[in-house]
Amino acid sequence: MTSSIGHRLTRMTGRDPHQHERAATSLELFYDLVFVVVFSVAGTQVAHYLAEGHYRTAVFGYVLCTFAAIWAWINFSWFASAFDTDDWFFRGVVLVQMIGVAILALGVNDVFASIDADEHVDIRVLVIGYVVMRVGLLTQWIRAGLQSPEFRRTCFTYAIAVIVAQVLWVVVAVIDLALWPTIVGILICAAVELLGPVVAETRVKATPWHPHHIAERYSLLTIITLGEGVVGVVAVMQALVEEDGWTTDTAIFGLAAMVIPFAMWWLYFIVPTGDALHRHPEKCFPWGYGHTLIFMAAAATGAGLEVAALWSEHHASIGAGAVIACVAVPLGVYCLGMLTFYDYLVGFDRLTLFGGAGVIAILAAAVWSASAGVSLTFAVVVVALAPLFLVVVDEFLGAPRRARAVAGLSGTE
Repeated sequence: MTSSIGHRLTRMTGRDPHQHERAATSLELFYDLVFVVVFSVAGTQVAHYLAEGHYRTAVFGYVLCTFAAIWAWINFSWFASAFDTDDWFFRGVVLVQMIGVAILALGVNDVFASIDADEHVDIRVLVIGYVVMRVGLLTQWIRAGLQSPEFRRTCFTYAIAVIVAQVLWVVVAVIDLALWPTIVGILICAAVELLGPVVAETRVKATPWHPHHIAERYSLLTIITLGEGVVGVVAVMQALVEEDGWTTDTAIFGLAAMVIPFAMWWLYFIVPTGDALHRHPEKCFPWGYGHTLIFMAAAATGAGLEVAALWSEHHASIGAGAVIACVAVPLGVYCLGMLTFYDYLVGFDRLTLFGGAGVIAILAAAVWSASAGVSLTFAVVVVALAPLFLVVVDEFLGAPRRARAVAGLSGTE
């Protein structure tokens, strides 16, 4: 009787970038799910500090923690798109990266607390988790470099950038620095991280990533971050029901709040991303890096709804206008970001200016109305009109443009 390992080692020479119907693997989906923990913990922390009016702590802590998670996710996703072998070694290293995500999540509270206390920024646990994730991916890049003669120099360029960046992260973590020196150090580390892939892909040789696979991967993480919006809706509904019971006002609030993440989802999938990246692969860096803001904004919108829950439970010290701003600002960033990506991928259209102006006006009106003393429910309804406005504009006025864009990307125009 003979036995064999089901997922035998396979030479990591590079995937076919034109593979038909390439889809995300179950391991990639599981990997994405682990990031829910980071977004959830960071969202809870940012909601707490926003509700207390500690805006500096909320903004810096949230951006730092979510950037670390998102950047590690981006690097893994592009690597897997180009070199995924799904053998036992690849799976084992991904487990190491998932453990790193869990460690990173454990360090989120320390980051927020240290910033709020005006002490040195405590990023030690955060960096330990981040380095574990990055060292796991470093192993993959070295393996690909050793086994793929065609992409050897590219893979080793990635590996060198990862090593340099991790050394810098450790230095920043172990030295006791105040907030602003820490931010400068983090910006230097981030610059090295961001520059590495640009040099490797444009100055050496581009890796064989799959445009439709990458588009799917990004869309899946967007859905996960939008899930934080659903969590926020449930949190605020629980607070309202406990405070006032089931009323018409509560039902309207819940409906409007649920429309927000739903309309955000709708907006994301208007853009024919896979076709656009296939036709214009040179646009991958602005699109891929720019999604950092999209992911942050999507999850932060849910955190803003959690602020509304804290306010409803009388656990917030900020006014109603500030509460609505906690939802409106990240939602505005998300909506304007999606409009920008649409124009970047398929070409500028004046309809975008109309949509962007409408979003800004609606969200500003929502914040103003809440500050003026109208009910929180009315203000949330107005907020929900912003992404809904873009959906309606696209459905009624954007269909011809979308048809032209798809035809142009497919080469049938």
